[in-house]
Amino acid sequence: MLKAIAIIAVVLAVGIAGILAFALTKPDTFRVERSLALKAPADAIYPLVSDFHFWTSWSPYEGRDPAMKRTYGGTTKGKGATYAWDGNNNVGAGHMEILEASTPSKLRIKLDFERPFEGHNTAEFTFVPQGDATLVTWAMYGPAPFMSKVMQIFINMDTMIGKDFEAGLASLKKLTEK
Repeated sequence: MLKAIAIIAVVLAVGIAGILAFALTKPDTFRVERSLALKAPADAIYPLVSDFHFWTSWSPYEGRDPAMKRTYGGTTKGKGATYAWDGNNNVGAGHMEILEASTPSKLRIKLDFERPFEGHNTAEFTFVPQGDATLVTWAMYGPAPFMSKVMQIFINMDTMIGKDFEAGLASLKKLTEK
């Protein structure tokens, strides 16, 4: 019996060591990006993204906790605008600040997650005219600390975050193509 327990313990230890070693092979950074063409000018789309007050109308994260607490600060929109949220386990807590606002072509946002996991990333929106449409790209990128690398073994970050970006872009499309 003790021999069987020892064998199980060794197999578990080797398995855990293997997972941790495999995690070390993952990249030190990550990037998730999705794009969608919206049949609207960039001037009509940009204000919905550059003003955090409008995010409740299109962001896929906003509806996950109806009781979520939101705090807005800095300027109303564009560079210097801030937004903090504190919600249930589906949305966690964190804050954003617009660092760069090039109307109507680009927004760069400092994105800090406090829970359920700490993370310090950058979100970026670009708006590229394409005839009577605008190609909107939503990206998030940043460092991948060791625990993130371990999680990536079991969870595909691109799929998980990408589907949210796709939903948000689809909502922006509905809002701007009315």
